[in-house]
Amino acid sequence: MKGFRSFILRGNVVDLAVGIVIGAAFTAVVNGFVSAFLTPLVGLATGATGDMSRKTFTVGATTFPYGTFINAAISFLLLVGALYFLVVLPINKLHERLAPHQDVQAP
Repeated sequence: MKGFRSFILRGNVVDLAVGIVIGAAFTAVVNGFVSAFLTPLVGLATGATGDMSRKTFTVGATTFPYGTFINAAISFLLLVGALYFLVVLPINKLHERLAPHQDVQAP
């Protein structure tokens, strides 16, 4: 039990758990933003009216909800863009500032 407790209290495990919870909450915010603002704008731009996420087409007896896919794709692109510009780039810049590359000179 002592080993498990020391494993859980290690910084990496706790940081990972916090990151997952924050990521899930951020995903919910991005999905809400996409469904409330961006999907209707896409609908206006394409001439569709109403909720773009409810758009479907039918082939035979099968219905394909392509609006849901458009919603998910926009959410994914926003999430990836936000993570890249708000997390990856700042971390890379911080890493470069704290540990700059040393030019190796040949003898």
